[in-house]
Amino acid sequence: MRVRRLVMLRHGQTDYNLGSRMQGQLDTDLSELGRAQAVAAAEVLGKLQPLLIMSSDLRRAYETAIKLGERTGLEVRVDSRLRETHLGDWQGLTHAEIDDESPGARLAWREDATWAPHGGESRVDVAARSRPLVAELVANEQEWGRASAPDPPVVLVAHGGLIAALSAALLKLPVANWPALGGMGNASWVQLSGHSEPEAPFEDIRWRLDVWNASAQVANDVL
Repeated sequence: MRVRRLVMLRHGQTDYNLGSRMQGQLDTDLSELGRAQAVAAAEVLGKLQPLLIMSSDLRRAYETAIKLGERTGLEVRVDSRLRETHLGDWQGLTHAEIDDESPGARLAWREDATWAPHGGESRVDVAARSRPLVAELVANEQEWGRASAPDPPVVLVAHGGLIAALSAALLKLPVANWPALGGMGNASWVQLSGHSEPEAPFEDIRWRLDVWNASAQVANDVL
């Protein structure tokens, strides 16, 4: 049996998070607290001795990933497929502004993984672009989960919406149930474990949810 551990870490806090403003793929920086959160997460996750670290190319995720890279000595790889959900016309708006302009729209977005803001992506869209990245890692990283050393995880540093969508897709949840995976705090993480026969193809891996929304400290910013 081969077991691949996959840890997905959300970026630290930004001023947009603090102000309840939609970021999507806008490229924002970590706040002072966000940088401290990234350091705290790196101290915990560094003890897992990751096999590799891969990050979204958006600055808030990359800055978070760099702290883990500094802690472990690993180079951070970058892949734009790990970007946050594109939120179309909502990007840059506060929750209150969206609710005033489109009452009920944010609720529809949260409760339907196929729903997308005008000009943006749905969670199904996000999973479709990010899931192939995991398939490539399974194919190319021969040390990941090999029988004699199943523990060192792959760490993806990304965004709450992407992590929820990718987790749901890997777990093969019915799309109607994807909203059951709730929000994540800044600098919190999830862990999935992929179980398969040693040479089984990606599609035959059975992913299990081990951890959801863990953090170095209790998160109070789940959105």
